[in-house]
Amino acid sequence: MTASERSAQATETLAVVQRMEDALGRSETDMTPYFHADFTWRGNQGCGVKQGVEGFVRGWQKPFRAAFSDRVYHTEQFLADGEWAACFGYCEAVHSGDFMGIAATGKRLRIPYMDFWHVKDGRIHDNPVSVDFASVLAQLGRDVFGGEGWETYDRTGDAGPVEPQKD
Repeated sequence: MTASERSAQATETLAVVQRMEDALGRSETDMTPYFHADFTWRGNQGCGVKQGVEGFVRGWQKPFRAAFSDRVYHTEQFLADGEWAACFGYCEAVHSGDFMGIAATGKRLRIPYMDFWHVKDGRIHDNPVSVDFASVLAQLGRDVFGGEGWETYDRTGDAGPVEPQKD
């Protein structure tokens, strides 16, 4: 594949992904135009792995929409290379339903994410995702690291990280 062909493919890939993101932003419920029937959504710990469009809708889209309303997506940057695209950004939303055992608080939250998409035959086939649920939980008052998160090393005056032992 030439550089020009790869660039054209990247443009097409990005267009597929952006149509899907626009559909999510409009709260569409039918995602079949955007995802392959054998689509896989691969989330980080706490998110799970969803097989097929129905698995995605049942195991991610519906619970996410039930927990977070008034969603506004802010994609900070898209990247594309051939049949792969990626982005990072955040979703602002109101915590309006149960999330990880925490009842609705009405708080407006920032939900950071990174998405990677493999587009095949004009639809998304594979979607590795990282959603920062630890950040969301911290905004709701639950520190999943129990005060031991490494951001403590970023604060002046706090103890530094333990030095590794020499081999």
